[in-house]
Amino acid sequence: MWTADSILETFVFPFAISLATLSVFMTALIPVLWIERKLAARLQGRVGPYEVGSPHGYLQPIADVLKLLSKADMIPTQADRLLFLFAPIWTGTCALWGVALIPFAPGLAAFRSDISLVLLLAVASLPGLGQMAAGWASANKYALVSALRVVGQVAAFEIPLIAGAITPAIVYGSLDLNTLTEAQPAVGFLFGHPLGIPSFLLFLVGMLAEGNRTPFDIAEAESELIAGVTIEYSGMRFALFYIGEYGSLFLFGLLACVLWFGGFRGPFVPGPHWLLLKGFAFFCFVTILRWSFIRLRIDQFLKISWSGFVPASFLLVLLAVWWVG
Repeated sequence: MWTADSILETFVFPFAISLATLSVFMTALIPVLWIERKLAARLQGRVGPYEVGSPHGYLQPIADVLKLLSKADMIPTQADRLLFLFAPIWTGTCALWGVALIPFAPGLAAFRSDISLVLLLAVASLPGLGQMAAGWASANKYALVSALRVVGQVAAFEIPLIAGAITPAIVYGSLDLNTLTEAQPAVGFLFGHPLGIPSFLLFLVGMLAEGNRTPFDIAEAESELIAGVTIEYSGMRFALFYIGEYGSLFLFGLLACVLWFGGFRGPFVPGPHWLLLKGFAFFCFVTILRWSFIRLRIDQFLKISWSGFVPASFLLVLLAVWWVG
């Protein structure tokens, strides 16, 4: 028998927390777009957005959304229509699911689980399936080659990413992100443990590869594949892929802050403001990396992973097990 209290606890409160979490996350993506464009312009010595929302183009992300909403929605005649329409929806929404597992404050997460780290890593890998589907369904050779590269990318760098992420879990004996946050010393796991730096570097490389970021952006590689899997998409369907890309990247950044930089903990009152500030700082760091290095060839890309990062991943996990054993 349902009571008012049980309905509130089972449905209303989780829904309200989930809605608030998603709203904060989606709102945070707006300045993320602006930050990347301004940083890219600064690093490359060119003019960034400044007209819309003078003097620094503060309203440029809003203008981009309005422009995409006004674009025509076209579907290639030879495309697999159902898969073509479903792929961007899958990519965009899957990139947002993982935020429900991020602890924004002590005990505050839209979905709390003892294995939240495993669930988040599983959910974070799903947008790649949408990209593969888009490349296959587009009936375009560039999109198909891009989809095949996505497969190689995921297969090559999923192991380093997971190995880096589970190292703090092995050391602290928990898969709960809230517990992992509170178990870290004041300087975070990155500087508070000998395995902090190597595990973070493995995670960072895997994150850049999964997020299709330079020097590992071979799935797009505009000089070779034009726009990659999104070449036949326009309007908001095109925008959903970029929501997925930036959403996944910012989500991985929040996860990195939780695992290595103390998450919601800070010098004063702990809370979501510290996690978001760390997330924006980490995104700026990743953006600087993106616009500072050249793209690798696909053979270099795969060789580095299978001959270097994958063996290092297994060694790191063994060292973590030995450390706690």
